[in-house]
Amino acid sequence: MMTNLPLRQLIERAYDVKPTQVSGPDWLDSVRVDIAAKYPPDTKEGDHPLMLRALLEDRFKLAVHTETRQLPGYALVVAKSGFKLKPVKGEDNDTEHHGGRVHTLVAKGTTMASLADLLSRFMKAIVIDKTGMGGAYHFDLRWTADESNAERTQDVPALPEALQETLGLRLEAQKIPVDVVVVDHMERAPIEN
Repeated sequence: MMTNLPLRQLIERAYDVKPTQVSGPDWLDSVRVDIAAKYPPDTKEGDHPLMLRALLEDRFKLAVHTETRQLPGYALVVAKSGFKLKPVKGEDNDTEHHGGRVHTLVAKGTTMASLADLLSRFMKAIVIDKTGMGGAYHFDLRWTADESNAERTQDVPALPEALQETLGLRLEAQKIPVDVVVVDHMERAPIEN
């Protein structure tokens, strides 16, 4: 069951991309749909995006192509103060995020590539790992959602400062080559069952 989802979000799920990686008409954000479908028995998790893609092609006549574009983004790099984490054994890659005025990210066995992927959501831009730090790490990261100094909550820093103070990392703005799903055609309303 998918309820009240914008068409853009369905495309993101079908092609396993981030919001900045979908290019199409503005109405992809405003047109919302409900989908009720059942996966066949023994369907693998990895097949779900392909099945959603087929549904969008069939019911919405979705036609796309992909192209590489240079988009504004960030490189996650080691700060001048130095990297502050020690590697741990294994890669659990388990993260727990709590939002609100103060965000908390608790990571266990997380790689820098996974952290960069998570940061893409919070920064609403592509973030790539250029730390050169292999392995997995445990860490707790806290930052305020409001970056204005007047609205800081109990001296909790904004995300860029929290990354530097807690992890010894920083975000460096740069153009990033990104594969983008370009919508060539899509109907606003689905074809009936």
